Amino acid sequence: MIVMPWPIPLKLHATFPALLTEGNISSIPLSSTRFLPIAIIAWPDAVAVSRLPQTASVYLICSGLLAHKSSTPWTAPSPARLIPTANSGTHGPPRGERLPEIQIQPPVATSAQAPLCVDLDGTLVKSDTLIDSLLVLLRTRPERAFALPLRVLRGKAAFKAYVSETVSLDVAHLPYNKPLLKFLHQERVQGRQIYLATGADLRIARRVADHLGIFAGVLGSDGATNLTGKKKLDRLRAQLGAGGFDYVGNDTPDLPLLAEANQALIANPTAGLSMGLKSRRIKPAHVFLERSHPLTSLLKALRPHQWAKNLLIFLPLLLSHDITARGLAMALLAFCSFSLAASAAYIVNDLLDIEADRRHPRKRLRPFASGDLSAFTGLCIVVACQGLALSGARFLPAAFLGWLLFYLATTLAYSSYLKRLALVDVLVLSGMYTLRLLAGGAATHTPISHWLAGLAIFLFLSLAFVKRFAELENLRASGAPPKNGRGYVVADIQQLRSFGTASAYAAVLVFALYISGQDVIKLYRNPGRLWLITPLMILWLSRVWLLASRGELDEDPVIFAITDKMSLLIGAGVALVAWLAL
Repeated sequence: MIVMPWPIPLKLHATFPALLTEGNISSIPLSSTRFLPIAIIAWPDAVAVSRLPQTASVYLICSGLLAHKSSTPWTAPSPARLIPTANSGTHGPPRGERLPEIQIQPPVATSAQAPLCVDLDGTLVKSDTLIDSLLVLLRTRPERAFALPLRVLRGKAAFKAYVSETVSLDVAHLPYNKPLLKFLHQERVQGRQIYLATGADLRIARRVADHLGIFAGVLGSDGATNLTGKKKLDRLRAQLGAGGFDYVGNDTPDLPLLAEANQALIANPTAGLSMGLKSRRIKPAHVFLERSHPLTSLLKALRPHQWAKNLLIFLPLLLSHDITARGLAMALLAFCSFSLAASAAYIVNDLLDIEADRRHPRKRLRPFASGDLSAFTGLCIVVACQGLALSGARFLPAAFLGWLLFYLATTLAYSSYLKRLALVDVLVLSGMYTLRLLAGGAATHTPISHWLAGLAIFLFLSLAFVKRFAELENLRASGAPPKNGRGYVVADIQQLRSFGTASAYAAVLVFALYISGQDVIKLYRNPGRLWLITPLMILWLSRVWLLASRGELDEDPVIFAITDKMSLLIGAGVALVAWLAL
């Protein structure tokens, strides 16, 4: 092993003019080119090199024997190779034989920069670990939520400690700021001291530090002191000295620390921090940005593509063959109200399921799981969407408002508990499709036939089963065990296929019985043409399950239906046949 104090590669050459004999080792002159004097300590299979002053004592240790040359002024003669001039016995190669060159590799350089202190919430991690822990607590231990108000009264530090004691956040799948994390790894390799200085509870901070393995120390809230703002600055001054550090932050409480630091670095800065830095004329040395555009994230969170499900609200009016302008206006308003309520329900589901989504290969990219939108922003969107939905429902019949409230209560129960119960979850999902039909009928004063209700139950039950089937199929293909808490295991996949395909063909049977009845004759002049819809239904449902069995189906059948060209073509064919039957 060779250790050098300078960071550039070096080839060392020396000569042994003296005779090397066991027990009689003479003093040895040493030479090199363009470098300071050095001393060599040699074993049979190792050499260590260290820097010496301009006049030095040079030693050679070989086979446990020591030779010493008195202090000699340094000269730089022409380089020569390590060639012994006398027989060294068993301690070296034969006389006159060339020894190999010593290739000296540079060590890792020790950085002379100030220690780097990094904030956690919103900086190293794009989300807030306290809010994330609260969401996990509400989903896994909802009974503990009743104690939260009392804990808040004891102070923020005590509140953080209680939450950290109650739940264990999965720090391995937190949405880390990847550009910042890459920078920290590079600084760590160069020998820089990096500290995690956060207002989060010490338990979480230490687990993050243990997971990443790049921090020399951790500072955090300890249950008595909420280590943010001025308190954090005082702690860093006490340990590192005034101005003895660089700092990475993201929010307004970090402003005093950024002003004190030798270098100010920011990650995903808030608008308030950007304005504060500008007012103090602080120019950040580095800016680490990793977030999507807010409007893009908002649209992803609202999931407007899922509003396609709410087109079922128009179906009772269309099938009644009594279409009026007023009826269409009422159906449109009901569609908008239901869509806003559904978006609010999706956001609540994403927030409660945030930890499981982060372990999912695709769901981890959702706005809240990825940290592109904060949980607080999500709650504001939920309040706004539900407020608009209920405001719109005021202009519709009271029955519609009742169905809308029932839908909101059902989705909340589903997100918090029911979706973890095997088979119950698919029944609830299919029931929510049927509920849209009932809400549409209530909004337009159109009664729902038992045929339509039966068709909806079996058809949407099949789609709910194929959703779960596709999830398990993807897990089986990846070899990963289920971690989303749905209540299913990979061994259930064949049984789910049986349930789903049976429901699909039951829906086809209900439709065939409907078009064979007397009710159809009253509504269609050519009811026999409706039979052409039957093979189209069989084709689409069979294709859905075939693709799911191959692992080629998106886990959400609605997305598949509105993006698959064949599905759109089949849908157009069904509409054409229905028009020809009128």
